[in-house]
Amino acid sequence: MVAKPVHREAGFTYVGLVVFVAILGMVGAATLEVDGLLRRAAAEQELLEIGAAFSAALRSYAAATPQGSNPVPPALHDLLKDPRFPGTRRHLRKIFVDPVTGGTEWGIQYQGDKVGVLAIYSLSQAQPLKVANFDARFQGFENKEHLSEWKFTAGQGVPVPPPPPAPVKPPPAPVPPLTPVPPPSPADPPPASSPETPPTEPPPTEAPPVEPAQEPAEPDEPPPPPPATASGA
Repeated sequence: MVAKPVHREAGFTYVGLVVFVAILGMVGAATLEVDGLLRRAAAEQELLEIGAAFSAALRSYAAATPQGSNPVPPALHDLLKDPRFPGTRRHLRKIFVDPVTGGTEWGIQYQGDKVGVLAIYSLSQAQPLKVANFDARFQGFENKEHLSEWKFTAGQGVPVPPPPPAPVKPPPAPVPPLTPVPPPSPADPPPASSPETPPTEPPPTEAPPVEPAQEPAEPDEPPPPPPATASGA
């Protein structure tokens, strides 16, 4: 009895196993990449919400500033407890953790030499996944190359009221349909026409009576001269 060769079957089995492992590795790598992108997108969205909270704290500090004083907090921790008031007055609940870097250290844009917090931003130099279609609260965040360019100031995070609705015009009144005039039936006799009335002549107008012409009055005759008197009588 001759034994069957098994090296060819073993070779095909090995190649199939290698192909299967390669496909499984590519699927796993793609899954990890998609999962990483989803986590990154969620972290950027959380960063925007935390930045909106920082902006609200800066606005609250400025609104509580007495007239004539600097409305900018000297440092970030002044938002946790405002030193200008005797009691505990908070504009920020806590210093948030940066969802991208995982730390509590934030970049700060100062008004002067390390004094006066104007803006807060992440220290991450990663390229953001979100480059457009931002909420109306975040103006100027489009097409940034680094997450550190998302600067959260007192003017950021302000909800923009929606535009007033356009007035609704009433629909036009429906036009009543025209009632078609039925054509005359050929069996019906044509309507009798009324006889024409002869034109009437206007009555003759009477001429006004002509008055006779008046003869010119004759001039009065001069009176006769007085009789002559005898001289030397």
